[in-house]
Amino acid sequence: MHSDFLCRFLLWSLAFNYAVLLTWFIAFISARGALRRLHGRWFALPDATFDAIHYGGMAVYKIGILLFNLAPLVALCLARNGG
Repeated sequence: MHSDFLCRFLLWSLAFNYAVLLTWFIAFISARGALRRLHGRWFALPDATFDAIHYGGMAVYKIGILLFNLAPLVALCLARNGG
């Protein structure tokens, strides 16, 4: 694989994953009540637990983005440009 293709792929992947994370955050902030009612049909969760699960999920997803998209992209760009 060419490094240009990999850089573009990682950059688009980073942008897509951050868009997913931002959509999740906006949906959680703006429609928390609706999400709570929807999930409340299946799971009996207190409000604090519901919030903690979403916050933890967003944190894990963001760490995954940084680890699997941003770090390789930065390393590849640094290696391509000679450090």
